[in-house]
Amino acid sequence: MTVELADLRWFHIDALLPIEDELFGEERWSAGMFWNELASGHHYLVALDGERVVGYAGLALAPPDEAWIQNVGVRKDAQRRGIGRRLLEALLAEAARHGARQVLLEVAVDNLPAQKLYAGYGFEGIGVRKGYYQPSNTDALVMMRED
Repeated sequence: MTVELADLRWFHIDALLPIEDELFGEERWSAGMFWNELASGHHYLVALDGERVVGYAGLALAPPDEAWIQNVGVRKDAQRRGIGRRLLEALLAEAARHGARQVLLEVAVDNLPAQKLYAGYGFEGIGVRKGYYQPSNTDALVMMRED
């Protein structure tokens, strides 16, 4: 699998929705939510295997020195191949280019593989948002990395 990262464009949105559904079920983002992210000027990437979208990730800058990772998703059949790491590294590089000294994210408290990935990049838990993910009412761990 040869995967390239590219800027997310409107024509990728329909292809990433099944990944959202596969990974997040009822808590998935809608097409409108992704359209809104693009319209707001947030930085989104797709991971492409040829023309096939196998992953995506997004970053929202909060000047002067903060950024939020909005999401990172990789198709289940493409996981454990370094795609999530590449997407995360690209987001962190983008945050650094814009002077972000703090990068934050939320991750489900029961998503230990993702928490381990983030911890490997210097993220630490700083709080919990009770019932953040709906409709499951799952708590979110807020993680932060400071440079």
